[in-house]
Amino acid sequence: MPSAASPPSRSAATAARLRGPTPINSVASLTPHLYAPDAVRPLRAKEHFLSADTLVELHEHPWPQLTFSTRGVIRLSTQDGSYIVPPSRALWVPANMPHSITLIEDAELRTVYLHAWIAPSWEKCEVLEISPLLRALMLALDTTPDGLPPADVHAPQRERMIAPLLVDELERATQIRIDVPLPTDKRLRQLCETLLRNPADRATLAERAAAIGASERTVARLFRDQLGMSWQQWRQQAVMAHALPLLARGMAVSQVAAASGYATDSAFCAMFKAATGRSPTSFQHRKRPAPA
Repeated sequence: MPSAASPPSRSAATAARLRGPTPINSVASLTPHLYAPDAVRPLRAKEHFLSADTLVELHEHPWPQLTFSTRGVIRLSTQDGSYIVPPSRALWVPANMPHSITLIEDAELRTVYLHAWIAPSWEKCEVLEISPLLRALMLALDTTPDGLPPADVHAPQRERMIAPLLVDELERATQIRIDVPLPTDKRLRQLCETLLRNPADRATLAERAAAIGASERTVARLFRDQLGMSWQQWRQQAVMAHALPLLARGMAVSQVAAASGYATDSAFCAMFKAATGRSPTSFQHRKRPAPA
């Protein structure tokens, strides 16, 4: 009679844990070619309702875009970094920049494409605070794809009128530093992406290095050489990018601390205040009291 399979070794179990969860659903680029902006329709908008753990595969297009969600947190990744985008913010992506999107939660994903002649000349991704006016302008755009009649027959005319005000509001928006740079080295990138998928994992740098077949000393050097920061500094930025959207949704500090891999609230709060100069509670969006 065959013997029972032996349990996996501790190192194998650690390596499997460090690989973290992978998206359940993978979808293509959500047909950007059906929403191409042009001189007649300089702004085009589309919307998709996507479930958590969905990956919108890597793609690019020859026009810039503004990506946001009316509900749910998303993560947009480029070759150079990863950006956490809660509903209070939007992400500017320049033309011809390959990017993918991971749904951290169920989300209503909205994208606004801009024709090159009206778009800001920003050459890198920018995370922007969404003002009430900017949100209203983006939501006012028709989301019907090419090949179907617009929901509003006056959509092209409205888009041309909305365009200059939307771009002006876009250029006035506050830019927020909430990106996590990613390295070009394949092994180090694997380590970084694993932590981004599972920031609560408390594995040491030595354990993470072993999982990618490198020494702790080599990984520490790669962080300095490729990203210009230490492992601890990079991990802090990754944790901040993960924690801020949770706090913005009103999650308790103790829950955010645990979800960010901290054993105690006090350790998390100390790190957070050292990084931002403010306490975690100051970033929480509190519900307004109901009218009497």
